[in-house]
Amino acid sequence: MEIYGPASKMTNLEKKLQQEIMESIQNLVDPKKIGIAFSGGVDSSLLAKIATDLGYDVLLLTIGFDNSHDIKFSQDIAKMLGNRHVVEIISTKTFPQIAKRIRMIIKTDNLSWLENCIAFYYVSVLAKKHGIKKVLTANGIDELFCGYNSYRETIAQGTKTVAIMMEKKLDNEIKLMKAVNSIASEFGVQVLQPLLSKEFIEFAKKIPLDEKIRGPDDLMRKHIIRKLALLSNVPQESALKRKKALQYGSLIHKNVMKIRKTWNKIS
Repeated sequence: MEIYGPASKMTNLEKKLQQEIMESIQNLVDPKKIGIAFSGGVDSSLLAKIATDLGYDVLLLTIGFDNSHDIKFSQDIAKMLGNRHVVEIISTKTFPQIAKRIRMIIKTDNLSWLENCIAFYYVSVLAKKHGIKKVLTANGIDELFCGYNSYRETIAQGTKTVAIMMEKKLDNEIKLMKAVNSIASEFGVQVLQPLLSKEFIEFAKKIPLDEKIRGPDDLMRKHIIRKLALLSNVPQESALKRKKALQYGSLIHKNVMKIRKTWNKIS
């Protein structure tokens, strides 16, 4: 695991990245009470830290099945960050019907889309309980900063191939977030992605590739994001952790796989 340099020194590029994230948040929401979809990972922790430093009244929102990784881990990181934090435990009894209903609403067999929409259904339930109307997410970081393992498999083919993959992933993520908001709107909640704004995407694409990924054997990736997180006083336990995506850390994927075979039997 790579440990980055002294936390006292921030490069001009890192300062610019920090500024761009700040501006993207401020362009989306007024400095009022907001929720942040929070797993404790580097992406959501950095977003939470920057929003808090900007003066937002931040409430961290975590969802997952009982005993899932994200529940315990997010609680630990939230305490280190000093933010208020609430949790929604997903009921095993009601989950099958909720999952099937969401599948009917978004009308797709794309498993990743379904699992993300289910996750944000529960995030929206939790937000509504606490009077939160706007929820920020860190979606876009994995796409723009080579967080996915598939970037490791692609980088040997050259930067143009990586750029093509990035465009496809960004297009998919932007469309996915529209589906997510079709679910969240049921609760009067708006899910916002400051790091998928046109301006931030244009900036992030110009960051040198070696600030994101070093090669086919790079298991960490997202290096400039991790460095900025450390420099912003995000706990090292979060900034340097390799973490599973929301649907896996919450155990949503595992539980969707259990009930998929029943979908054609139940109207």
